[in-house]
Amino acid sequence: MRLKEVLSFHPFAQQFSSLYDIEINNLKMDSREIKTGDLFVCISGFTVDGHDFVVEAEKNGAVVIVAERDVQANIPVIVVPDTVRFLAMAAAKFYQFPTNQVPLIGVTGTNGKTTVTYLLEQIFKHYGKKTGVIGTIQLKIGEDFFPIDNTTPDALFLQNTIRKMIDHGVEQVVMEVSSHALDQGRVYGCDFNTAIFTNLTQDHLDYHDSMDDYLRAKSLLFAQLGSGYYSNNSKFAVINQDDSACHKFIRSTAQKVITYGIQNNSMIMAKSISLTQTGTKFLLCTPNGNTEINSQLIGKFNVSNMLAASAAALANDVPLSIIKKALESIKGVSGRFELVTHKQLFSVIVDYAHTPDSLENVLTTILEFAQRKVYVVVGCGGDRDRTKRPLMAQIALKYAHEAIFTSDNPRTEDPDVILNDMISGISNSEGNYQVISDRRKAIYHAINQATDDDIVIIAGKGHETYQQIGHIKYHFDDREVAKEALLMKEK
Repeated sequence: MRLKEVLSFHPFAQQFSSLYDIEINNLKMDSREIKTGDLFVCISGFTVDGHDFVVEAEKNGAVVIVAERDVQANIPVIVVPDTVRFLAMAAAKFYQFPTNQVPLIGVTGTNGKTTVTYLLEQIFKHYGKKTGVIGTIQLKIGEDFFPIDNTTPDALFLQNTIRKMIDHGVEQVVMEVSSHALDQGRVYGCDFNTAIFTNLTQDHLDYHDSMDDYLRAKSLLFAQLGSGYYSNNSKFAVINQDDSACHKFIRSTAQKVITYGIQNNSMIMAKSISLTQTGTKFLLCTPNGNTEINSQLIGKFNVSNMLAASAAALANDVPLSIIKKALESIKGVSGRFELVTHKQLFSVIVDYAHTPDSLENVLTTILEFAQRKVYVVVGCGGDRDRTKRPLMAQIALKYAHEAIFTSDNPRTEDPDVILNDMISGISNSEGNYQVISDRRKAIYHAINQATDDDIVIIAGKGHETYQQIGHIKYHFDDREVAKEALLMKEK
C-alpha cells in the first residue's frame, strides 16, 4: 500500500505529498519486528518509548518514521500530535476496515467479561456461526487457540487480528474490553455493533484516579457506539440494570438500550432462580418469550452473566431456542468456579475472583450449599490497587471458616508487604486465618485441613498457569497444585 493511502485520513495529508509514492509493506510499533519497507510508529508506553528506537527501526529496514516529535533519522519522518490515534487510523485503513465487515461485540465491566464472551461464543456456535474471541484467557479463531498478553491488545494487533479472522471465515467476533484499553485508545477504530456492561466494583485504582474515573473509562465503550442511526447497521447497548452505575452507562450512549437484571425490572430477566451445588435453574424472561434454563454453571453471578449473553444474542437475532440449547450445554469456563476432583469427599474449587466483589460473589454462592466448613486461599497481586487488599481479607474472614492468606502474583513487590496490607485492618478477634506466603504450601494446608463435606476455594488466579515474581513468570497452576495436594493426602 502506498503512503498516500495510509495517510488518507490525515486532515493535512497534502503536506506530505512528496512522500506519497513510498510503498509501505507493513505497519509496526516494535522496532525489533521491523522489516524492509515497513512504517515505524513511535509509541510512548509506560516503560518504553518508541522514539528511543528510531535508529534500530531504520537499521532494520523502516522506510518512514511517524513520531510525536522531531527525531534524527536518514529516512522521512512524519510528526503528528498523537501517534496512538494515528496508528489506530492507519491500521484500520491498512487492514481494510475489518470491523466494518464483521459484527463485533465488546464486553466491559469489573467482573464477568471472560464468562460472558465464552457464553456468547457458544451461543453463536450453536447458531451455526464461526466465531472469533479476544480475551483474558486466549485468542481464538474458530477452534484454533493463540496466546495473548493483554485482555485487550493494541489497535494494530486488533485490526490485523480481526482481518485474519475474516480471512478465515469468522462471522462473529466477541472481545473483552478493559478500562485500560478504553482509556489508552487501544480500541480506536473498532466499530462495535453491541456493547455489554456487566458491573462496576472496585478494581484498578492503581491506574485510575478514582472510581469516577474508572466509570468514565468504561463508559467510553458506549459513547463510542456513535450517535448515528442506520437501518443497515443497528447498534445496541446491553446494560446490567442491577448495578448502581447502570443509569450513567445508559446516559452515555445514543444507541438502543437493552437492560437485563435479576433484582430490578428489566427487559431481560431471570425469575424463579434455584441454586444447587451442581447447577442453576431459572426462568429466562424476554420480550420474545420465556424459557426455563437448566444450567451447569453455579451461582447468581453466573445467572447475571447468562442474562448479559442472552440479551446480546437476542439483539443479534439469535432465536431463544438456540440460546437455551447453548446455555444448557455449557459445562463451565476455565478457571471460573472450576472443580478439582480426585476421589476426595470434599469440594475443591478454583476461581479467578481477584476483586472484593467477585470474591464475595463466590463465597456467598458457596454458603448457599455448604454443609460444613469453608476454607478460602486468597492473595492480592503486586503493583496493583493496594486499597482493595484489606477489603479482600475482610471478605474472606466474613464468609469462610478459615482464611489462608498467601502470595498471588507479587510482581516487583515484596510478598510479605502485600500480606501485611491485607491483614492491616484485622483485629485479633475478627476471624480465623493463617498467613502462608508460599502459595503451594497454602493450597496444601487448606486441602490437608479439609474433611468430608467441607469446601476449599482457591481464589485469585483461576485460569492462569504462571506466578509472576519480579519480572519473571514461573509455571504455576492452582488446579495442578490442588490435584497434587489431593494425591498426597490420599497416600
